[in-house]
Amino acid sequence: MNFQQLIKQDEVQHLKYFAVKVESFSNLIDSIQKALWKDSQYKSILQELGKGKSIQDYSLDSASQLLLFKDQVVVPNDPKIQLSILQKHHDSTLAAHPGQEKTLKLVKRDFHWSGMTEFIKDYVSSCHQCSIKKNIHHKKFGLLKPLPIPNGPWICLSMDFITQLPLSNPFDSNLVIVDRFSKMAVFMPTMFSITSLDLAHLFFRNIFSKHGLPSNIFSDRGPSFVSSFWTNICQQLKISRDLSTAYHPETDGQTERVNQILEQYLWMYFSYNQDDWNTWLPLAEFAYNNTVHSSTKQSPFFTVYGRDPKFDSVQITQDTHSGKLLKKIQSVQQDVKRELEVAINGLKRYADKSRESPPVFNPGDMVWLSSKNFKSTRPTKKLSEIWLGPFPILKKVSTHAYHLNLPSKWK
Repeated sequence: MNFQQLIKQDEVQHLKYFAVKVESFSNLIDSIQKALWKDSQYKSILQELGKGKSIQDYSLDSASQLLLFKDQVVVPNDPKIQLSILQKHHDSTLAAHPGQEKTLKLVKRDFHWSGMTEFIKDYVSSCHQCSIKKNIHHKKFGLLKPLPIPNGPWICLSMDFITQLPLSNPFDSNLVIVDRFSKMAVFMPTMFSITSLDLAHLFFRNIFSKHGLPSNIFSDRGPSFVSSFWTNICQQLKISRDLSTAYHPETDGQTERVNQILEQYLWMYFSYNQDDWNTWLPLAEFAYNNTVHSSTKQSPFFTVYGRDPKFDSVQITQDTHSGKLLKKIQSVQQDVKRELEVAINGLKRYADKSRESPPVFNPGDMVWLSSKNFKSTRPTKKLSEIWLGPFPILKKVSTHAYHLNLPSKWK
């Protein structure tokens, strides 16, 4: 199918310079209803249901009179209608250009039509914005040491900053906090000059007030995270901390991946001058948390609350009886934990194929240090030393990391 013939030029252009506009689905509902009666595949089903007869898996929604297949709205064999639905679930600011599988799952929440899978995969693979603005992800190298799987949502968190962003009234950085169980993320605009006191205010205002105190926080060794003030706060609140090792292949890849997703979203929608990214953060946060995560097989919203948020006006009302909802949340979170175990074990097997076990050193051993992450004082790094040292090992941090006695001018 040639999508360029279906999409007008003004529809191809994505919303980059305008305020958010959530379009009404009323016209779409009318189009679906009219087209269904013209579709021979579904006209007979509508007629039979109208006579009060029962057809397996099919029903009429009492409010909208839309034809449902199980709990999904049936879409007729009309490429323009299907394309309109797909654009809202892939191109819009509330969707943020997810990949093929995630777009398919997002559309399948509410809609059903024959040939949907192939239609969506063809569309996403031909999306211009996705082609030019998404990172290509190669497999990571190094023996993987995954962090322990949390027992539930908002118990173990990871934190990281996105810095060096264009000034956006008046922010130039973004703090990203991710719940390692549900993968739910919170995006908070801030400044590169953030102090540990500012960090504490952001944490209590955006995390503690909504989710309570976590048991563990994972972060890199940024100044705000290793400051005595932040360290003291965590100690007083009995929050254990895990700090990543610089340039280590098994650091907090999860938050780094969320950062990439957020940056891709901002690239899609902010203005040419790149000075309005701050206004897009709430929509970016919604889009991320509403998308199915590859590890948990659920959206973060669904993992935490046992339901998906309302995405458009044709969503079918779900049963919210308290007892059933509680059991559903518990069941979902048990499934998520199993999926995380499967995903982590699979990821470790995959990553370890390309690496050997690391050599074992002891304090006092002399070792060479790679110059890869050091700036050379020579005219060109290509002709500089590949290895520096040797330097004595002061202590063993983990099976993968050691504390070296480096020259004071390097610290």
